[in-house]
Amino acid sequence: MPFNIPIALTLFRIFLLPVFIVLFYVPYTWSPFAAAFVFWLAAVTDALDGYAARKLKQSTRFGAFLDPVADKIMVITALVLLVAEHNNIWLTLPALFMIGREIVISALREWMAEIGKRGAVAVSWVGKYKTAAQMVAITGLIWQPNDLVTYAAFALFYVATVLTFWSMMSYILAAWGDLTAESND
Repeated sequence: MPFNIPIALTLFRIFLLPVFIVLFYVPYTWSPFAAAFVFWLAAVTDALDGYAARKLKQSTRFGAFLDPVADKIMVITALVLLVAEHNNIWLTLPALFMIGREIVISALREWMAEIGKRGAVAVSWVGKYKTAAQMVAITGLIWQPNDLVTYAAFALFYVATVLTFWSMMSYILAAWGDLTAESND
């Protein structure tokens, strides 16, 4: 396994996962801030590892595989914890939609790679904005220091949901011709 700075950042993000979960559940007044901070730190490493891979020319196949896996595991874990804690439809439906989108796009990218057209569903600017909005919203929903932050986080969570739908449709439309083409097998 190759080891470099981007991979170290990705592995650090995976290491943060159990720390985040423990901090989310410990019953102290400071734990929401600590859990939000750890989630935020993981989000920062998500942005930094890709930047470092490009800037330092340290892109590897292993890193390209591990980075989105670490990102999805962290986001889905946070969404599941938030849904369990809040127990309301207004958080559950968008969270389920976000998780569903990740499954659909992962399957679409895998299929497109199999037919040699992975580039048609490469990460777009909408996907990057979706991720940024999602990370900030989730951080705010974990922390919730006051009503203003909580309401802003919920609003941004819905913006992230719209961007989630937009990015999913963009990827599906980019692959539509291949998805609907009849096979000659």
